[in-house]
Amino acid sequence: MKDEFYEKTISTKPIFSGRVIDLVVKDVELPDGKTSKREIINHPGAVAVIALTKENKILLVKQFRKPLEKTIVEIPAGKLEIGEDPLECAKRELEEETGYKALNIKFITSFYTSPGFADELIHIYFTDQIEIGEINCDEDEFLSVMEISLQEAEKLIEQQIIHDAKTVYAIQFLKLKGGLT
Repeated sequence: MKDEFYEKTISTKPIFSGRVIDLVVKDVELPDGKTSKREIINHPGAVAVIALTKENKILLVKQFRKPLEKTIVEIPAGKLEIGEDPLECAKRELEEETGYKALNIKFITSFYTSPGFADELIHIYFTDQIEIGEINCDEDEFLSVMEISLQEAEKLIEQQIIHDAKTVYAIQFLKLKGGLT
């Protein structure tokens, strides 16, 4: 099936290549034959983990986010390394950021975070079977771990302390899953 809105790439100009993202500008031919430019961020992808303790508390991390110039609370997450399996990355990130190991972990969904200008795809996993492991944050990562109820998480959304899409998605997932206090 032909995509009626397809934009043919005429040329690509690399602008920046970094640790986390690359930025390119593409000249494209639009469906009506005209041309335009697209500024695109290429990202290797990421994972995030919805993790519950035995007490049905949600594991979250509190971290300063420079682009926002504020501290927010998020589900554990991290960037995929080149060629890394998302499931293995999810297990690694959960333990690195929270100190908990997933004994069983299940894929939930994947979604694009900002498809208007970035190709980042985030894979979401769920576990309610965890055991104590070892925190091992990246050297430039400073965070604290929180264990909170679903109701407390909903209040943090209202206060915009939980203020990112993946974590709001996680809270909605848990609400729909039901059975949490």
